[in-house]
Amino acid sequence: MTTLAIIGGTGLARMEGLTITRREMVKTPYGAPSCPIVFGEMDGQEVAFLPRHGSTHRIPPHRVNYCANIWALNNVGITQIIAVGAVGGICKTCTVGSIVIPDQIIDYTHGRESTFFDGGEDPVEHIDFSYPYNDRLRQALINGARNADGINVVDSGTYGATRGPRFETAAEVLRMARDGCTVAGMTGMPEASLAAELRMDYACLAVVVNPAAGTDGKSIDTSGVPANIAAGMENARKVLHNTLSSPDITA
Repeated sequence: MTTLAIIGGTGLARMEGLTITRREMVKTPYGAPSCPIVFGEMDGQEVAFLPRHGSTHRIPPHRVNYCANIWALNNVGITQIIAVGAVGGICKTCTVGSIVIPDQIIDYTHGRESTFFDGGEDPVEHIDFSYPYNDRLRQALINGARNADGINVVDSGTYGATRGPRFETAAEVLRMARDGCTVAGMTGMPEASLAAELRMDYACLAVVVNPAAGTDGKSIDTSGVPANIAAGMENARKVLHNTLSSPDITA
């Protein structure tokens, strides 16, 4: 039974090297997930794959049905999730092309359905979210990144989750830096907390595709972002292949 899922972010709408065995569109109480879940085998592991922005990348960050995505994965037996996402680098070590494996998160999003405990027949539950990312999965990703040649690996940090789809202002990034954020992304929440509510192990593989606004005294050069995404997601694929082919993780 497949227990490991990869959630693909911007630039990772399909998994090269995944031998597909089936696809399943799961009906959920929260509406439709982003697209059918793809099941297959990669590097000797059975895995499931779900691109959060849809198979054609048409769903913006604030419109992703995070509740449906996480519920669907849980419903088919997934217990551990590796979530890939493109981010902007805030701290100096998080340069373009770097792979960041954060260990903390700050939620700046708003207007998103963010919990399964929103009233109704089931009692409200207050989960412990002190440490949002599963350390075992984090260490597997860190080892996978360190074994990939030519990749700058940042093995900790704080993911600042913003609403999107616009990039942040320089003042917002300055506030985030003061708060302790090292990268800025648009999809980290409520994905991480929803996984925690369903007792699913969750870790983030963040790919730096641009310097966050104002960090180099400049505006974001959006014309260069697509090429950075393509190169960065190739690094992410290398890390995923290394991680799945190592004894550190069992799907």
